[in-house]
Amino acid sequence: MRRQDPPRFAANTLIPLHNPVFRSIWTATQISSLGWLVQSVAISWLMATISASDLMVALVQAASTLPAFFLSILAGAIADSFSRRGVMLAGHCLIALASTALALSVGLGFASPWLILGLSFLAGCGFALNDPAWHASVGDILEKRDIPAAVTLMSVGYNVVRSIGPALGGVILALLGPLTAFALAALSDLVPLSAVLRSQWQVRSSPLPRERMTTAIHDGMRFTAISSEIRVAIVRATLFGLSSISILALLPLLVRDQLAGGPIVYGVLLAGFGTGAFIAGIGSSYLRRITSQNRLITLASVACATCCLLMALTSSVAVAAIALAIGGAGWVVTWTGTDVCVQLASPRWVVGRTLSIYYALTYGGMAAGSWIWGAVAQYYSLTWALEGAAAALLLVAAVGKLLPVRVWEESDQAAVDFRPPELALPLKPRSGPIVIKMEYSILEESIDEFLSCMRERRRVQSRAGARDWTLQRDLQKSTLWTETFRTPTWTDYLRLNHRLTVNDRDIGERLAALHMGDSPPRISLSIERSTSPAPGSQVQPVPFVSRP
Repeated sequence: MRRQDPPRFAANTLIPLHNPVFRSIWTATQISSLGWLVQSVAISWLMATISASDLMVALVQAASTLPAFFLSILAGAIADSFSRRGVMLAGHCLIALASTALALSVGLGFASPWLILGLSFLAGCGFALNDPAWHASVGDILEKRDIPAAVTLMSVGYNVVRSIGPALGGVILALLGPLTAFALAALSDLVPLSAVLRSQWQVRSSPLPRERMTTAIHDGMRFTAISSEIRVAIVRATLFGLSSISILALLPLLVRDQLAGGPIVYGVLLAGFGTGAFIAGIGSSYLRRITSQNRLITLASVACATCCLLMALTSSVAVAAIALAIGGAGWVVTWTGTDVCVQLASPRWVVGRTLSIYYALTYGGMAAGSWIWGAVAQYYSLTWALEGAAAALLLVAAVGKLLPVRVWEESDQAAVDFRPPELALPLKPRSGPIVIKMEYSILEESIDEFLSCMRERRRVQSRAGARDWTLQRDLQKSTLWTETFRTPTWTDYLRLNHRLTVNDRDIGERLAALHMGDSPPRISLSIERSTSPAPGSQVQPVPFVSRP
């Protein structure tokens, strides 16, 4: 497997739009995002006007992001086990339901702070279902080489809308009132529903039976924990979300208390944030060609820290808008980079789960950050909260020295074709445990290279489902080495081999090249059998025979 840093991303960010399915869903998503941003402006401002609690205002961000923390892992397992298209439809239905209910509650005059938070939470549940399935589907719809461009395009598209939506939301809120904003948002949520219903794309189906949800979740968490690239990207993104969410969570308070502005000022500042994100997104391919991904994410944290400091110290709308443009640039660079890292390091069989774990922890960090910085603003001051967030972001930037983010580029994560071996015994799918042994003959001068390959082999086999992996050396024949692992059932053994990718097979080929002799390494399959009596059976006593 070849690791390259910085990666050579696709030069043309617009290449994915040549695909009609991606283009249709992507366009519909931008329309829905526009409605959602208009609604977000209305929700935040409505909460700021009907509630005197700074914490309740900040919790608007937490309510919409917290469901991703609780539901994303389950949603990722569902996306990998069922139709990703169906999961996307279910998610958009929840979002449309929440937006419609919010519009009706405002129109009928019984909107309350807790009702607003509850419906925001319901919409967040819809996003928790849709986001892992949609992002995982990108690899089904497009070629792998186009995934970085697609992820960048999705982020840029959203941030183009972000530069328009908040300002539009502020104008609609000021001139037409919150009811119009909520009604437009409810209508916009119907567009992606229609696009997904009209679209079809091919997904490679597995010949094996569907995993149980608990097993699927466990396998996804194990794969994520073993994959160092994914693990580091998630840690960095979670810490960044915990600190940087202060920019958006505290912005309504900045407008209301420090800038003495109204909805239009709030929309203009959010547009500044979106403009900075758009510019950084357009230039992201160039930036990644001239420097490493880890350095970009570190600089992005510094940019967001600068944004927080300027927001804390200024009373000028113009300076605040410039600060938010800097923060928006840092925001999109970080999220695009970590998202691409997780996508490229994940095979197709588990990408929904790795993305869902990524979303769960990052959204959980943002939800916790919204609460933390809102509480600091309420019990101390807004300035203290923004300055504390800036200090936290500088610490996140320093973490880049200890946990550098690296993107896998030009690695083939496609699954290899596998034909089950012929067996002398009839096995059922649930038969097991299965014991797999591979014997290698290794020369003394090749042992160091062999052990290095075996360390990678253990990681590959374990994250694909191998249990109790061990490596033994024969005490009587020093050149003989035996790799041993288990799977709970015969189906789990088949599933493990269907999960191995082209890159994983390369490790096996390197080991075969180190093996002495004309024949390949010997593999043996066994099934464990217990000598204990079956439950309910009676052990026959051994008859006593007397001797003369």
